[in-house]
Parts: sequence; structure tokens; C-alpha cells
Amino acid sequence: MAEKFSLKDHLFNPDSVGQLAAEYASALPKFDAALFVREALSGFASRELLARLDWMADCLEPQLAGDFPTMADQLEAAMPPPLDPSLKDDDFGRFIHALPGILAVRHGLEDHRDRALDLLHAATQRFSMEFYIRPFINRWPAETLARLGQWVEDDNYHVRRLVSEGTRPRLPWAKAVSLDPGQTLPLLDQLHADPTRYVTRSVANHLNDIAKKDPDLVLAQLQGWQRAARQTPKELDWMTRHALRVLVRQGHPGALAQLGYSPVLKLDAELVVPTNPVQIGDMLSFEGHLLSKSAAPVLVDYRIAFARPGGKSSEKVFKLKQARLTAGKPLVLKKNHRLKGDATTFQLYPGQHRIILQVNGADVAEAAFDLV
Repeated sequence: MAEKFSLKDHLFNPDSVGQLAAEYASALPKFDAALFVREALSGFASRELLARLDWMADCLEPQLAGDFPTMADQLEAAMPPPLDPSLKDDDFGRFIHALPGILAVRHGLEDHRDRALDLLHAATQRFSMEFYIRPFINRWPAETLARLGQWVEDDNYHVRRLVSEGTRPRLPWAKAVSLDPGQTLPLLDQLHADPTRYVTRSVANHLNDIAKKDPDLVLAQLQGWQRAARQTPKELDWMTRHALRVLVRQGHPGALAQLGYSPVLKLDAELVVPTNPVQIGDMLSFEGHLLSKSAAPVLVDYRIAFARPGGKSSEKVFKLKQARLTAGKPLVLKKNHRLKGDATTFQLYPGQHRIILQVNGADVAEAAFDLV
């Protein structure tokens, strides 16, 4: 049986740690690369992914200067070249280059704020500093926001993305920030017309976070951007769909209307699961039929209500199809959904499950199946 993939071992291993050590050794004549590698690797077994980063910073720190300004100079000197500026998306960088952010927070947050922010500016061009800007936002909100206000116009798109990603209300794995939308929306207003998808995706994700608490504010912001016409229609349409995805799943009427979908569409619907029961690890096949007396655009999702221990259930939403209904003509929807038995993030349990067909945010049909 094949071993399960380990992200922490994929990111932190003798090769990656050795590369990092070589970068520091090339910039710092007295740096003991072998010692750093040996100490770092010796502490990985008992630590998870993010804890390994902190441990690597622990191992690096004794070989750096004790005063932060000099330490920051050393960290910058050891940085690899900036990430490829010709790319437009999905260039997050390598986790091994997060160490300057960790040390900036440890040693620069209280007494060397401006020098630490300079370090984050340089470091985020190698690996996103979205985790490490947040303590500065919480400790020095006015001063850090002023710096972010400058970075929205930076030539490097990784710096511009950091402005949005670092201030997101619900950034995964990260600490919360003590900001309200009134403080971040002016920054997003400047970033939404960015030519780089890496930036506009972050802006859309940021709006999606805000929408969970204040849907009307997000809808108003998107409508304002539509009127301003500073972004290309195609990209703004993509951003709008991405920013409203949670509201669409919830069937929010305003979000559906913004995207051109009627939440009160009248139609006949049927959902069929032809094979029952279904084995864990096999494919769940289902077929849906939609029939309307009038033509209309439809956004079709499906939810699976998974059986959980103790008689509880847990639902997950999946995309199915974006289409247009033709009056009097059935729309047939077919899907095969693998029910993975070896997933590391979500365990399946035997029992009765339900699949629910959702059209324009409204539940229109459902069917039960047994998972064995």
C-alpha cells in the first residue's frame, strides 16, 4: 500500500533545507550550513507544518546578528531572486522562504516597525508574507495601513497582492486582524482593476470573506466597480462570481440577481441515483432533469449530506453546471462523484446519505442513497 502524501515532508526535507542553508552560506561568510541543516532536520519529526517553520527560524537565529537592523540586512542579503515577474498567477513561492517574516515579527514588531515592514516588502517578493503582516496590522494599525496604502501602487504584483491577502478577514491558518471593511475597502477599490489575476483573485476572496457578515456592502461595492468600468468586463465578471460564491450557495437573492439568475425560477425537477447502495471508494452516479416553461439562465450546484457519527450529518456543496434552460426542453444533468475512502481531510462513514440538487440557490430535488 502506497504511503499517504505528506505535505510537511514535501515542503521541508533534506533537499529544501539544504538549499536554504546554501543561500545563507553564500551571503554570510561565517554561516555554518551543515550545522543549520543538521539541527533543523533533527526537530522535524515531532512538528507539524507551521511549527517546522518556527523551528527553522529557531535554528537560523543564533547564526544571525543580535540587533534587528543588522539581522534584517542579513536576511535580505540571503534572499533568492524575486519570483518571476512575467507570471500572472499561482506563484506563491516556497515555504522555506517564510523565515524572514517570522523573524520580522519576533524582533521587529515592537521596536523596529518600519525596518521590519521594509523586510516584509522584500520578502513577499519571494514568498507571500500574508501571515506576518497581520501582527503589524493589529499592533500598529494606522502606521501599517499607511504603508499598505503605498504598496497598492508597487511595481511588483506580489506586493500589491499582499495588501489584499494580508488584510483578509478570514485568511486560512492565519490570525484574525482588527480591521473593519471601512478600512480595507478603499485599498480593494484601488486594487480591483489590477491587471494580474493573482491580485484580483485575492480581492475577490477578500470580498467573499466580507460577504459572510455584510452581503449588502459587498453587493454595493461590486455595483460601484461595475459603474466605474476600470476593470475589463470579463475580469470583473469573473471577480463578481468568485466574490459572491458563498452567497450564491446560500441562495442570497441579491447575489443571484447580480449574476443574472432568478432565485424564484419555476420549474419541474427530478433527481435519480440509479445504483444504491454505493461502496466507499466507488463512484456515486446521479442524473438530474430540469424542465421550465420559460427560457432562463441557471446555476446548478449539488450538495451531499454526509452521515456522521451519532446520527448527525454534514453538508458539502459542489459545482455542477452553468447553463441556459430552453422553454419546454428538458435539461439533463449527469455527474459521477467519487466517494474517496482514503481522503485525509474528510472521513466517510457508512449510512444513509442525501444528495440535493440546487438551482439558482434554491433546493429543487433530492434523493437518498446508502453508503456501505
